[in-house]
Amino acid sequence: MAKISPVSIKYMIHASFTAEGALEKPDVIGALFGQTEGLLGAELEMRELQKEGKIGRIEVDLEKQGKMTVGKIHIPTALDQSETTLIGAAIETIERIGPCDSQIEIDRIEDVRGSKRDYILERAKKLMQSIEGSSESREISKQVKESRRIDSIQKYGEEELPCGDMSGQEIIVVEGRADVINLLKAGVNNVIGMNGTKLPDSIKKLGKEKQLILFVDGDRGGKLIIQNVLDNAEVRDIAIAPDGKEVEELAGKEVLMCLRKAIPVKEYLRKGYFPKDEKAESLEEAVSEKIELTNEKKEKLKEIFKENLGKEKALLLDSELNEIKSISVKGFGAALEKIKKEQKPEIIIIDGVVTKNILSDAEEAGFSSNAPDNKLLIS
Repeated sequence: MAKISPVSIKYMIHASFTAEGALEKPDVIGALFGQTEGLLGAELEMRELQKEGKIGRIEVDLEKQGKMTVGKIHIPTALDQSETTLIGAAIETIERIGPCDSQIEIDRIEDVRGSKRDYILERAKKLMQSIEGSSESREISKQVKESRRIDSIQKYGEEELPCGDMSGQEIIVVEGRADVINLLKAGVNNVIGMNGTKLPDSIKKLGKEKQLILFVDGDRGGKLIIQNVLDNAEVRDIAIAPDGKEVEELAGKEVLMCLRKAIPVKEYLRKGYFPKDEKAESLEEAVSEKIELTNEKKEKLKEIFKENLGKEKALLLDSELNEIKSISVKGFGAALEKIKKEQKPEIIIIDGVVTKNILSDAEEAGFSSNAPDNKLLIS
């Protein structure tokens, strides 16, 4: 078989297989060549690619486990990224190895050159540290500069939140450590991460001392974080990543552009967001039109609504506001049909969008937003 120089290797395909019977290594290699023949055309014929030195020596490690044979396959290639992934996908179509039914799955495709780049980067960091204090002017690579910024990450508060320079009056709040690292790479140092979607007490306290800019992902999760933070902390401005993008994957220019487009909280609220208390009050008014509420029930209704917010659940309540059942919005129709036969809910509170199907299912059960018989559907 043709060999490929280690210098020429670009990618390594790592695959695993299982077979229902006893096999030997030649059976596996024969299946790779034989059962992919003609799948991808003459240019990507594995046998020919190996003759040309574009695919290296295929290594197979196998082990017999009772009546089964399991193992690993390693295929080095000098092909480009797209051609290598095509070879990997073709290998997964193999259904028999030798006389046995089998299944092959690609575990990963490794960029072999990446390990060399990692070594270069780590070595460059050490070399740079060794020349600190030198009067000579040396040009440092961009990656090494970035690594220094990442190394400068500090910890803040009892929760040890990842952060940059916290000495200024204006602080940017992001979701996690990866977001902090990306902002530091972009040259934005006044940043702190929440370490998740739950708002830490340190950020709450920080809102009373500094001017906070909340910077979130451009998806539904980002909106939920905004909602949670605004309900629990003082924030001056809000910045949002482009639709479908996360803060950690933005390029430097995109980070700066999003921060320039940050809008005051009041303007964001005018565009459709209302804090939990305001939503709860409007809910209270809607229910009061149909059911007489005591002060105790009003407070209870607010608490029920706050707890359900963001869960995408439908709460079924009786006329005393006691919870009968909490059901998923996705399985709303079937669950409601089953529950109404056993119990008699009077109020449904839905967190999320009331679709045509939900509305239809609710109306069939006697619920609507203005039902005459005190049965309310509220979203």
